[in-house]
This record gives sequence, C-alpha cells and structure tokens, in this order.
Amino acid sequence: MHRTAYLFLLFTTLLWGGNSVAGKLAVDHISPMTLVFLRWVLAVLIMLPLGWRTLREDWPVVRKHWLLLGGLGACGFTFFNAIFYTALNYTTAINVSIEQAAIPIVIILANFVLFRLRVNRVQIAGVVLTIVGVALTASHGDLRQLLKLDLNFGDAIMLIAVLCYSFYSVGLRLKPAIRWQSLMLALSIAALVTSLPFFLWEVAAGKVIVPDARGWAIAFYTAIGASVVSQIFYIRGNELIGANRAGLFINLVPIFGTLLSVLIVGETFQLYQGQALVLVLGGISLAEYSGRKMAI
Repeated sequence: MHRTAYLFLLFTTLLWGGNSVAGKLAVDHISPMTLVFLRWVLAVLIMLPLGWRTLREDWPVVRKHWLLLGGLGACGFTFFNAIFYTALNYTTAINVSIEQAAIPIVIILANFVLFRLRVNRVQIAGVVLTIVGVALTASHGDLRQLLKLDLNFGDAIMLIAVLCYSFYSVGLRLKPAIRWQSLMLALSIAALVTSLPFFLWEVAAGKVIVPDARGWAIAFYTAIGASVVSQIFYIRGNELIGANRAGLFINLVPIFGTLLSVLIVGETFQLYQGQALVLVLGGISLAEYSGRKMAI
C-alpha cells in the first residue's frame, strides 16, 4: 500500500515541479489570475464527462457536505495559487521556496491540535533534513545567502498560502465517502467559482495578458497535469498514508522544479542540486520509515 502511495506522491510533486517551470515560461504570455481562472475552466471541462454521472449519483452526500467541499476547493486550489502568484510579485523565488517548506510542519501541528496525531523524533529529524534540502536549492548551494533574506509583504501573504494548503491537506481527512470522479469535479467547480473574482479584478485593473499559443499550452498543462491528475494522485496518497506523511513529499516540489528547469529551460545542473535531492529524499525516507512503524 505504501509503495503505491509513494508512486502517487512522487508523480504529484513531479507535476507540481513542472508547474513551477510553467510559471517561469508564462511570463508575458498569460497573466497570473487569468492562468488561475483558465486552469479551472479547463479542469472542469475535462472532469465533466468523467464525473457528471457519478456526481449526480453522489449528489445527496455532496449536498450534505457542500460547505466542506467548497472550502477545500477554495483553499487548496484557488487561494493557494492566487496568493502564490501574487507573492512572487513582491518577494523572491528563494523566499517562496523556503516558506513553502513550512507546509509539512503546519500539517503536523494542525493534525496534532485537531486530531491529536503525534510524530516521533525520527520523523521530526526527517522533516528537518527535507527543509535543509529545500534551503540548499533555494540558496543555490550557499546557505549563507539565507541570512540576507529581506522579508516583506510578499512573504507575509505567502504564509497565508502555506496555511491554505496545509489546512486543505488536513481537511482531506474529513472528506465524505464519494467516488473520486465526484470529489474532483466538486472541488474543481468550487475552484472555478472562487477564482472568478480574482480574474474579474485583473480585468478591472487592466492587467490581463490574453494568452497566446504558449499561454494556452501552459494553461492546458496546468489544467491537466498540475490540477486534475496531480490532485487526484495527492488525494489518493493522503488516503493511503495520511496527511502528515504525504505532506512531507511537498518539499520535493522545488527540487523537481529546479531539475526540470535544467532539462526544459536549459539551465546548468549544479552539484548542490544533487545534494539537495539526496537530502530531501533521505529526509522523506527517514520520516517515512519511522511513520510506517508507528502505523503498524
């Protein structure tokens, strides 16, 4: 069971790492809130033929839990991405990478406060190792650069994004017993509805960049890969091993993003990137080994 979860979560974070590269390629080809809105328009269109029948059959359960499902879709799908893109307008990618590494810690704390789920020292050591790996990636191999970080408005709102995705991950524990097609369609519709105000604001502010061919290609990637497929896999990974253990894999996102930048954008591979990958994978392995023993 856990091996299946690992495959789901590794593929999820690989797709999310690709989303980071897509964000770099999107500059001047599609505006941020337009991208957020279009990815969920497309995601709903993709999910409708797959989930319409099951959603109708599961509707009594969905209607009973509509507030929870709406909150999960808004927090995990819309607010996180909208705040993430906005934060990058005010702060650096280094800061955002470091702050995003706090998600597993917040998940662990929230699970303890809400559900009294405990972790042991070995799991904590694994979390620390993954954070060091992220810090090594973000600082381009020179951890002394972290001392020069200048915190600003972008960093403050990025912390809100961290809370959004952390509570989404923890909240998946409470999702109703419906089929994955119904769940994904319901969450995507919630994301579409809540992303509309952000898009309208961008239109009113005159900041819309109408997507060109590359912009549409990026929108389709974010809809299919970074939205539908990855979220289905992340939800399934959470079901199999729990949010504490699944959340730790999120720290692979900046690692995969950096490695994909080497392959796709043509950036040069550096020794620190390999060291960071070893640290993050080692931390996940250490924490996961201990977590499995606790679950037995």
